[in-house]
Amino acid sequence: MLKGKVAVVTGSTSGIGLAYARAFAKEGVNVVINGLGDAAAIEKERSAIESEFGVKALYSPANMLKADEIADMVKLAETELGACDILVNNAGIQHVAPIEEFPIDTWNTIIAINLSAAFFAMRAAIPGMKARKWGRIINTASAHALVASPFKSAYVSAKHGIAGLTKTAALETATFGITVNAICPGYVWTPLVEKQIPDTAKARGMTEEEVKKNVLLAAQPTKEFVTVEEVAALAVFLASDNARSITGSMQQIDGGWVAE
Repeated sequence: MLKGKVAVVTGSTSGIGLAYARAFAKEGVNVVINGLGDAAAIEKERSAIESEFGVKALYSPANMLKADEIADMVKLAETELGACDILVNNAGIQHVAPIEEFPIDTWNTIIAINLSAAFFAMRAAIPGMKARKWGRIINTASAHALVASPFKSAYVSAKHGIAGLTKTAALETATFGITVNAICPGYVWTPLVEKQIPDTAKARGMTEEEVKKNVLLAAQPTKEFVTVEEVAALAVFLASDNARSITGSMQQIDGGWVAE
């Protein structure tokens, strides 16, 4: 169904983003991956996608703080692979601290990477999607696009912003064969989640194990972390023609978190 399409996935050198890229490649989609990390490790993942799935995989080092580099990443897909049919805005960072102690520079960086970068990528990709009368934009939001948690002011604000951006873009592109949706995972076991545990433990005066049990998984009635494979499978469905009437939606995959 998606074979021969081209996907650009930001923040895809590890975690959920890499799972997205691999899931699309499994469906025959050529991909552009992007993100930070050791150059050799990134090349290993890129080449593995090509060899395992028989598709083309390119790497863009675009800095998510720079609008021009984000536009160049979309242009790379269009010039080298023929199009940017599927855009997955996944790049994100986190910081945990009380509002009065939250570093101003960190606030600005989180808003830039988690929210503004998605806008810049959509701005670059939508003209081509409109011209082809087909496109899929999938934004990685979070349960925190729908509810809040303490000590995550910048992240929660950015993810609420992603929800609004998703809905606005969906309305603007509804007659062009383009869908725009957000996936709202609960706690997924990724390097991002693992990294925030020590800061959360410090902020709440808990041990790291107490954070996992009483803070993270306490939010999810299933008492289990969501897997990256589950999130990626949802993205593949949203890109399919079976989901052509789903647009402007917040797709929860959170173990029941937001139901409470």
